[in-house]
Amino acid sequence: MKKRTAWFGVFTALALIFSYVETLVPVIVGIPGIKLGLANLVIVIVLYKMDVKTAALLSVVRVLLAGFLFGNLFSILYSLSGGVFSLFVMAFLRRTNWFSLIGVSIAGGVCHNIGQLVVAAIVVETFSVTYYIPYLLLAGMVTGMAIGFTADKMLEHLKTIKLV
Repeated sequence: MKKRTAWFGVFTALALIFSYVETLVPVIVGIPGIKLGLANLVIVIVLYKMDVKTAALLSVVRVLLAGFLFGNLFSILYSLSGGVFSLFVMAFLRRTNWFSLIGVSIAGGVCHNIGQLVVAAIVVETFSVTYYIPYLLLAGMVTGMAIGFTADKMLEHLKTIKLV
């Protein structure tokens, strides 16, 4: 139990560091909501190296802490909705073994943007935000692929480390 708690702390710190670094990197494309998703690298690794419950807890803790430290209540709302939907889909796809880790990560990136877009439509009370769907889907695919590729390489190096 102590080892698991220590690893959870390490992963939380890494996810927060990546969240902070992401605030420093300007993504200038003119489309709201497009981000690199660096903290999702840690979530994907925990999903594959530990378990779904730990990944879910880490995702929620990371979103709340990063939101209060670097964002606001709306960023928490959007990130939480995207993160929960994304993790649900990634956990399902991982369990089915239909896709590689990279495919699961791409689905996670796309679903993260879809989750945020649904909440945005509810908050602004209009579906005009759906105009962004093609751009957000493309961004989710590209960033999901990059995160998935990186996570796959990192997990190769973590094969010998037992986390739980």
